[in-house]
Amino acid sequence: MGGLSIWHWLIVLVVVLILFGGGGKLSRLMGDMAQGIKAFKKGLKETDSVEPGGDEPKVINAESVETTTDAANKDQAAKS
Repeated sequence: MGGLSIWHWLIVLVVVLILFGGGGKLSRLMGDMAQGIKAFKKGLKETDSVEPGGDEPKVINAESVETTTDAANKDQAAKS
C-alpha cells in the first residue's frame, strides 16, 4: 500500500511528457512562460539600476485638472 506500483510511475511519466516534452502546445506554452518570467526579472533589474534623483514624477492635482464639460461651461459663460 505504501509503495508506488508500475502503474503509478507510468501515469507520472505520461503527465510529465505531456507537460514538458513531445513538442506539443503545452511544452511551447511553458517555454513562452519561462521567457516571460525572464523578461519580467530583467525589467525589474533595469528599474533598480536607474539612479535616484533623475526625472521627478509629475503630480497632477485633481483641483487643477479641468474636465471637458467644465471647459465647455466656461466657454459658454464667457460668450454670454
